[in-house]
Amino acid sequence: MEKYRSLLPQEIEKLNQQGCSSRDWTAVKVHPEFHPEFIQHVRFSGEIRLGFFEKEYTLPGNFVQHSGIRNATLHNCRIGNNALIENVQNYVANYEIGEDVQILNIQTMLVEGRTGFGNGVEVSVLNETGGREVTIYDELSAHLAYIQSFYRHRPLLVQRIKEMIQAYVESHTSDRGTVGKQVRIVNTGMIRNVRIGDFAVIEGAGMLENGSINSNAFDPVHVGQGVIAGDFILSSGSHVEDGTMLKRCFVGQACHLGHAYSATDSLFFSNCQGENGEACAIFAGPYTVTHHKSTLLIAGMFSFMNAGSGSNQSNHMYKLGPIHQGVVERGAKTTSDSYILWPAKIGAFSLIMGRHYHHSDTSDLPFSYLIEKRDESVLIPGINLRSVGTIRDAQKFPKRDKRKDPHLLDQINFNLLSPYTIQKMFRAIGILKELQQTCGEASDTYTYQSCKIKSTSLKQGLQLYELAIHKFLGNSIVSRLTNCPCRTEEEIRDCLRPDTEVGASDWCDLAGLLAPRTEIDRLIGAIESGTIREVEAIQPVFETLHREYYSLEWTWAWEKIQSFYHTSLETITKEDIIRIVRQWKEAVVLLDRMIYEHTKKEFSLSSRISFGVDGSREDQITDFEQVRGVFEKNSFVESVLLHIRKKNTLGDELIARLG
Repeated sequence: MEKYRSLLPQEIEKLNQQGCSSRDWTAVKVHPEFHPEFIQHVRFSGEIRLGFFEKEYTLPGNFVQHSGIRNATLHNCRIGNNALIENVQNYVANYEIGEDVQILNIQTMLVEGRTGFGNGVEVSVLNETGGREVTIYDELSAHLAYIQSFYRHRPLLVQRIKEMIQAYVESHTSDRGTVGKQVRIVNTGMIRNVRIGDFAVIEGAGMLENGSINSNAFDPVHVGQGVIAGDFILSSGSHVEDGTMLKRCFVGQACHLGHAYSATDSLFFSNCQGENGEACAIFAGPYTVTHHKSTLLIAGMFSFMNAGSGSNQSNHMYKLGPIHQGVVERGAKTTSDSYILWPAKIGAFSLIMGRHYHHSDTSDLPFSYLIEKRDESVLIPGINLRSVGTIRDAQKFPKRDKRKDPHLLDQINFNLLSPYTIQKMFRAIGILKELQQTCGEASDTYTYQSCKIKSTSLKQGLQLYELAIHKFLGNSIVSRLTNCPCRTEEEIRDCLRPDTEVGASDWCDLAGLLAPRTEIDRLIGAIESGTIREVEAIQPVFETLHREYYSLEWTWAWEKIQSFYHTSLETITKEDIIRIVRQWKEAVVLLDRMIYEHTKKEFSLSSRISFGVDGSREDQITDFEQVRGVFEKNSFVESVLLHIRKKNTLGDELIARLG
């Protein structure tokens, strides 16, 4: 800890000559290397600690400014070495300001009373009237928020989590704020009860109140022009820009909110983007994206989701108020002007088109289209498995992970096919076959959960789900045997034996983390029993589950392989594996061919309309190819063909080793 000394008489005289004043100069302590020449027109009050001022800054426009304090009032402040504080309209009170900080042209910056700096704020997510509140704090993950909000049927669990978070809040409550090192705050209005981390940049914000800006050197936070935020936490790497308004919100790592976005009582986790539109009481899991001015997301849970222009939901029917909620599982998309009347539940990787008023539940029919036709909700099961858009999304999510902080709050699994989605496909096959048996195969349409399913769509869905199951299970067994010599069946069986018994049960998606339900129940039991007493002990459990995903996945996959292919660890032979691998190859190639054909539509004649506007048909083709490229040379098309070749080679290599 740095030692400070009292001001020398000649230093006090110099400060007085430079327009400075203090009620009690003995309360002002300075660094041993302090020199007073760069302190001008400053009024001191209360306990003051000043560092030394030796550094020069080159500001935008190549304007050079020496560190120091000018035209400001400071009350109970500690100022770090080489700070530059200038033109504070009112005053700075009760702050510890780090080294190399720039604070220029601000209105007021103060801490008033004891505060948790946004920690401990309750966010009424999903239900505006309350009942699913999530208590936010600096280290909140999407997974713990999911448990807080959705496990209300375990009141003891919810209470214990709340108590643990409250203990964290109390340990971070203070009557003094902090500004980390190398922070830049310029042209900003009121900052009240806000804690600011290292390397943060705040430029032109209107008002920030009761919050934490958890910036660091790895991934700084940026707060831009006209931002108004109250009762908030901003995680590392987040950007909040251009007139965004936040009230009772948690903003996760590498999120981007801008263009006058408005959000109330909402949670945004890693890599979310919100622009132009509005959010109210939403649980935005990782990669929830909304760009359009006319889009409202309300009272719903989303993740890996892209909201089209004019997407909207209703959470009340003018009776008991806004009490209804909805869930759109991972990977869904909404088209322009789509609408859902809550309550409803939409399956993973589904497309929502049109307006839906019938409270559909398609959660056991993933990868589907839910479309409107003559005021009815029509479901096309599994059709998204052959969609180029779905595959492109699966490829782009990992590439768009902008988090640079080595301490990751959210454990994100990007897999398109996983125990979570494949278990739903097994259920989907059972549902569709039961519909056939109940209504007869001769029926033209079937009704399921307030949705209509055409007979042709049902049969196609059965085929697509079965292909996806073959693809996932085959891929699992091929991956498992990659490093196995496969010389004898005993050697093969030893390689196939799971590493653990954990993972054979149902799986769940905790807002990005895919994990066996048994392990989540184990965690919940440890919290309820008091075995886990501190909130800091929960995050390592999520990290372990994420790290061990593929081992746990194999346990689940092997259970399904045995039942699906009618074999067992004791009886499986090389011939069985060869049969499974050949079915896997056929499924992979067939699905990839479907995707290939679907991609062709992007290069069809109808897609060329509006190209080559003032030219001939040849000009239209040339213009299209100059802008969109040639189908055969498209990077995605090439990747599909490469994928087919790779999987064929991989399968042939394993069959050769088994042969």
